Amino acid sequence: MRIKIKIRCKQCGERFTLRGKKERGRIETGFKQCLCDNRHQFEIEEDGGTSWIQMN
Repeated sequence: MRIKIKIRCKQCGERFTLRGKKERGRIETGFKQCLCDNRHQFEIEEDGGTSWIQMN
């Protein structure tokens, strides 16, 4: 199932909107790191505001 994902970098505040696949409760977008080289601190939201995932 293809869904729209919003990602916000907790380090610099940059925002990204991507399409991803949701399978078995896992979201895959191919997103690896922010422009500021941050690879771990993101807020990820499924478009529609239904759920937030925090990566620390």
